[in-house]
Amino acid sequence: MKIGDIVVRKSYGKDISFEIVDIKPGTPNTYVLKGINIRIIADANEEDLEETDDILAGKKDKIFNSRISDTIKRIIISRDDMRSSRSSRDDKELTGMRYVKTGKIEQKKELFFGRPGKILHVDADEGYLNACLKVYKELNLDAVGVLVNESKQPEKIVDIVKEVKPDIVVLTGHDGFLKSSSDYLDLNNYRNSKYFIDAVKALRNYNSSYDELVIFAGACQSCYESILDAGANFASSPNRVLIHCLDPVFVCERVAYTRIDKVVSMADVLENTITGNKGIGGLQTRGKYREGYPKSQYVE
Repeated sequence: MKIGDIVVRKSYGKDISFEIVDIKPGTPNTYVLKGINIRIIADANEEDLEETDDILAGKKDKIFNSRISDTIKRIIISRDDMRSSRSSRDDKELTGMRYVKTGKIEQKKELFFGRPGKILHVDADEGYLNACLKVYKELNLDAVGVLVNESKQPEKIVDIVKEVKPDIVVLTGHDGFLKSSSDYLDLNNYRNSKYFIDAVKALRNYNSSYDELVIFAGACQSCYESILDAGANFASSPNRVLIHCLDPVFVCERVAYTRIDKVVSMADVLENTITGNKGIGGLQTRGKYREGYPKSQYVE
């Protein structure tokens, strides 16, 4: 087997598909693996691996893929329902609006428009970042992706935010809880949680408002409580489980498309994630969607 091969692990029931990203010489060789869809770094010997050409060969990967498609469809349908509901509401509210000094007010529902919140997604993994950017585009979200190693995120994040000027920031990559440890609140037992925490603290020193700057931080098995304590609105992972690479995308979508006068429903946020409340949690947060009127006649 070589770097770049797609494999599954026999000892785990071939549950997750991995890419071989490094080989450590030995007797036998140790293969360093990166999850295709799950934000996990693992290792295994060659006897435990089975090569495949199918990136969705893992049993869980196939389930996740189906759920992702269903989630995207559900999000698009819910937006259409929201627009229909708003149009009906607007028709009722606009009845009885008659005169101002300049004459009759004629607000037409087709002239309403909206702007979802802008997203900055900072990721330590180029493959995961590209996958996320693809889905942001499918969901019609304004998202900027920047590749930054976890250890560099604390020192770089504020400058990136100043340049991009986002409403929502994602800080993610890889993480993991050391198998030999039992203290889930000791940051020394995590691969990268301390970097996510320091990056969140840097952002909160720059902007302390949870409503002005919404932050999602964490990856697989991250120290959820400490990330929230540092100032994140949303974090992973309450039950120290592996999270799907698209979980941050679906959290951001809910915030970006919830109106600014509404508090985002945590039930709605978690319903659209792949790993649910075992993998993602957070605090009450206001939405970032702004309605406007009237729509310009010069843009489509």
